Amino acid sequence: MRNRALLLASVVAAAAFGVATPAHADFPPYMPDAVATDAPTFAAEAGEDVLGEIAVDVKDDLSEEAIAQLGRDYGITLEDNSPDIKDDGKVELAHVAPGMVASLVARLSADPRVEAAEPMHIVRASFMPNDPKFKEQWHMSRVNATRAWDYACGKGVTVAVIDTGVACYDGNGFMKGSDLRGTSCVPGYNFVGKNAFAADDQGHGTHVAGTIAQTTNNGVGVAGLAHCANLMPVKVLSARGWGTSADVAEGIRWAADHGAHVINMSLGSPQRSGVIENAVKHAVKKGVIIVAAAGNNGRAVGFPAAYDGVIAVSATDRNDAIAWFSSRGPQIAIGAPGVAVTQQTICESGKNKCEQWGVFNGTSMASPHVAGAAALLVGQGITDADAVKSVLQATAKPKSEKNLFGAGILDAGNAVARTHWSHIGLRLSALATLAFVVFRRIKKRGGKLAPGAGKVLGALFGAVGLLPFLPLLGIAGPSGPLGAASELLMRPLGEWDLVLGVDLHKWLLLASALPAFAGTAVFFGAKRLRPMVGGFALGTAALLTQIAASGEVAYIGGPVLLRVWAAANIAVCLFLARMSLDTKG
Repeated sequence: MRNRALLLASVVAAAAFGVATPAHADFPPYMPDAVATDAPTFAAEAGEDVLGEIAVDVKDDLSEEAIAQLGRDYGITLEDNSPDIKDDGKVELAHVAPGMVASLVARLSADPRVEAAEPMHIVRASFMPNDPKFKEQWHMSRVNATRAWDYACGKGVTVAVIDTGVACYDGNGFMKGSDLRGTSCVPGYNFVGKNAFAADDQGHGTHVAGTIAQTTNNGVGVAGLAHCANLMPVKVLSARGWGTSADVAEGIRWAADHGAHVINMSLGSPQRSGVIENAVKHAVKKGVIIVAAAGNNGRAVGFPAAYDGVIAVSATDRNDAIAWFSSRGPQIAIGAPGVAVTQQTICESGKNKCEQWGVFNGTSMASPHVAGAAALLVGQGITDADAVKSVLQATAKPKSEKNLFGAGILDAGNAVARTHWSHIGLRLSALATLAFVVFRRIKKRGGKLAPGAGKVLGALFGAVGLLPFLPLLGIAGPSGPLGAASELLMRPLGEWDLVLGVDLHKWLLLASALPAFAGTAVFFGAKRLRPMVGGFALGTAALLTQIAASGEVAYIGGPVLLRVWAAANIAVCLFLARMSLDTKG
């Protein structure tokens, strides 16, 4: 129902510009010119029903007259779904009032002339990677990874893996993992060896990193949840798998100071450490999202997971039950798969080109699922750490035992899909409202609204992107037919900097009046382009309204200045919009 409301909002937004939305538009696949109570409405998500439509599979031996009589018996018209194709199983369509669907389906299903009758529902393509061992990764399916990849892959986000190192390096006898070849590794640091070569000589860190950002759809091995993200290897654990509190603390600070947006720590101790706790506070203050394994003692949550500001993750199995070894307690924020997790890792201490497909258990394996999901959300523009945690918890599969699962079991697909559609809904609603205000102002001043569709395209480009409905078609994402371009087409210009690097977005240079001002300065004298510039200014104002209202963006000046800055830029954008859209101005 939420997604149908979004489609209705897009109709309202288009109508506000005085332009009818064509039923054959490229996005979404189907949208009526007008929404009536008895008209079929496109269902946005797979599995949803198309309102007012029934699929009727009649007996194969029924004649056309018998099918017509069947329809007359129930007061409906039955239409062949594919009239030009014979021997297609005789699937008929019926268009009825939505309130009649349930009763008609029940009556038709009981009719001996009908093999099956059901409400029409939507199916859609989902990206399935060609990694041969993906079918063994039950945990990726459990966190709804394929749905998540229709919306995001973590482009522009850096995730620090504070662990035993990562197989990101070629040299000194080490080899970059064959299934990490397409993954970007940014410079890291080795706090054990005190050098910049943070290669993995134990195996744990590479396995963890793979869950976050293993190269995906490359025909090799397995998949990673945020496979477009950058990995930052920070080695604080030795080849024996242990490290010191000083190295862990310095690793946290180093990652936070060198551009990490998300930190994963699949490590812990039952002992508190003031040094590590202060490092966590430092990273939290810098806006870093910190995810940590709860521990494997089956009892109290360990540290650093139990510190304030850290997302503590418990481990679950194939049956969504708590893993017997998983630590538990009130600090648990969320659960994630941590039993029989398959990823590539190293062997023979990372030397001799030795690799293996490790199947590991532990909250160490659960934590990177959540870190990867956090990276997906950051890539969608939710850069505030508290907001990321809130979305992950709000979209988790609910479980009643809070001390075991926190808010529930991670559902990355639900998290990123809800983020995408809620952003579109809020921005389209803001666009319709602001358009009404600006158009009314133009009319009161005796002006004339610029005609044409240019202002609509400009408004979409500024508010939600030119093709925000791509996920409905199953062709979004870097592996789709549009490739990396879909990352941009699904976003407004104000979020394009996220794809280049999340740190740029905290300045909100594109999500501001600057592009609209530049467009006005260059194209104000061009009669055909001027309305598009005005629409873009209006769309940017709608984007800024959503950003200010949600408070999800980590702004360089803090949340209060964010809203002050947004309000000022909204005012400038509305002025530019009124000036450009008034043909008498």
